[in-house]
Amino acid sequence: MTDTVTDIVTDTVEYSAAEDRLGFFGPDSVTWRVHRDPSFSIGGLRALLLQALHPLAMDGVARNSVAREDPWPRLARTAAYVDTLTYGTRGEALRSVRRVRALHHRLGVDDPQLLLWVHCCEVDSLLSVARRSGVPLTDDDADRYVAEQVTAAALIGVDEGAVPDSAAALAAYFRDVRPSLAVIPEAREAARLVLLPPMPAWVRLLTPARPAWGTLVSLGFATLPRWARRMYSMPGLGLTDPAATAGMKAFRQAMLALPQRVQRSPIVWAGYERVAA
Repeated sequence: MTDTVTDIVTDTVEYSAAEDRLGFFGPDSVTWRVHRDPSFSIGGLRALLLQALHPLAMDGVARNSVAREDPWPRLARTAAYVDTLTYGTRGEALRSVRRVRALHHRLGVDDPQLLLWVHCCEVDSLLSVARRSGVPLTDDDADRYVAEQVTAAALIGVDEGAVPDSAAALAAYFRDVRPSLAVIPEAREAARLVLLPPMPAWVRLLTPARPAWGTLVSLGFATLPRWARRMYSMPGLGLTDPAATAGMKAFRQAMLALPQRVQRSPIVWAGYERVAA
């Protein structure tokens, strides 16, 4: 698959109109089910907090002063990228991939091992949070999701052979990489920025944005693996897990009660409307 994906990215392989319309995953994939769920937002925050534990990842963030000073555009771009890669046409997804790969190269953060770490944190977080929130996913579904996401890693520049393709392989990856993780000062600063991002005074004082964001980030922290919570000097006890799971289920049910159009981005619904047509 790696050679094929690489050829697609470099425009040396053509794909049919039907393949373009379905994108890289399609409506029958587990990826579509996981990424459309309201739990996606919490999973994304958990991924950021987990990614910050890798010193190499924090070195890249330290070189991107814009992301440190104003994280909102970066968060919005990351969410839009994942949505486009998942629900966009192949052409739309590839345009996003090329932009991100060019940015990674410009910032010097295109190391394959770093990209693999970021990928695994994202996949583990989105899958873990979705299952704990009550998304009906079997063990086979979990394996399918991890395997489907190998394509996402290959598109961004990771060798397919190095990417975990099952839930067990993903867990083994984290066991192997844990000795190299650390909470360096830049990681604490990144976590602080996620917890208390800059907001205009009128937003903080006249809207519920600050407490709402605090709830999301608290759930993101609480759903981290116990070893990661201990690294952040957060409660690493097993008692935290049932409370976090209950909180995630309550959050998901509250979000599902809202109109569908506000649950996820227009990119998601455009994908569903395209394949339905």
